[in-house]
Amino acid sequence: MAFNKIRYTLDGKVAIVALADPATLNAASLDLIDELLAAINQASGEARSLLLTGEGRGFCSGANLAAGLPDGGAGALLRKYYNPLVLALRDLPIPFLTAINGPAAGFGCALALAGDLIIAAESAYFLQAFSRIGLSPDGGSTYLLPRMIGRARAMEMMLLGEKISAAQALDWGMINRCVADEALMPTALALARKLAEGPKSLALLRKAAGASFDNSLEAQLALECTLQEEAAATQDFVEGVTAFLQKRPAKFTGA
Repeated sequence: MAFNKIRYTLDGKVAIVALADPATLNAASLDLIDELLAAINQASGEARSLLLTGEGRGFCSGANLAAGLPDGGAGALLRKYYNPLVLALRDLPIPFLTAINGPAAGFGCALALAGDLIIAAESAYFLQAFSRIGLSPDGGSTYLLPRMIGRARAMEMMLLGEKISAAQALDWGMINRCVADEALMPTALALARKLAEGPKSLALLRKAAGASFDNSLEAQLALECTLQEEAAATQDFVEGVTAFLQKRPAKFTGA
């Protein structure tokens, strides 16, 4: 697929995807969503970690509302485009990082917070903009935010529609790191490369962590058993144990 709204590059084992419609602050148009889904599928087959960022002055300003709503309304739009993207990111077989440059608003905020690791530049901010335009949060915002920062802060963020700076987001536990603007991509890329050298079991770790939001302890223990059996059958497990016994760094291949 030819990409016009995103940039896709492969840095060794890291797939770098940059939202690339800076004139709209990388608003999530339907074309951009389609391309992003294609990029995720491509990265799943050829990379061992995925790094998502934005070009220009912002990460993503939210859904592109300039064209209005299609037939079927907002619900149809979410079901056909935005929700499949959120689920595709959840089901990635590789670790997923976001590097937030500038505004992450509305759906862009949800997209930013979907990362396994979230690195933000000092100039970045997060905004649940939905109440400002008479809409309800989407993109998984109402699922993620209460689990990430607690009900009180999540409700404050969604009801009041106030900007949350990168520093405040770090203080709230919403992101992993807040760095100087010029350090954003070097920091994020270094972490992405580190994860790309990791074992195949990182994909299983993602499954376990995601399921823990809703499972009972008994169900989570059962899932851990299943995933551990899968991990123990990988070549990376053999390499990890061998390297441990030989007192050398493991060289994982993702197999």
